[in-house]
Amino acid sequence: MAGIAVKRIYEDPAATDGCRVLVDRLWPRGLSKERAALDHWFRDVAPSNELRRWYGHDPDKWDEFRRRYRAELDADPSVLDPLRQLMEKEKTVTLLFSSRNETRNNAVALAEILREK
Repeated sequence: MAGIAVKRIYEDPAATDGCRVLVDRLWPRGLSKERAALDHWFRDVAPSNELRRWYGHDPDKWDEFRRRYRAELDADPSVLDPLRQLMEKEKTVTLLFSSRNETRNNAVALAEILREK
């Protein structure tokens, strides 16, 4: 099983990133596809637009956001299949996000979920 890293997509790619996977529903503002240096974009694993808007990166909503996001993924576990298959093949998978908050975002929550399973 691959190691899971989490990184802001606006940071420069590094050899240690391994397989780079964007896990946001929306494409990051002002970023070219070349600069993103993505291997995959799994937008279906991102929180729903409704959940994303509700959360709004409000730190007070973090615990509830994580609970609701987990519930969304539990409702359709197959959305994680492509990511899990990738994790079986790769040494490292870096989950990329565009949020300015580097500790409370969907990629951090997703990494937590993937590490548990």
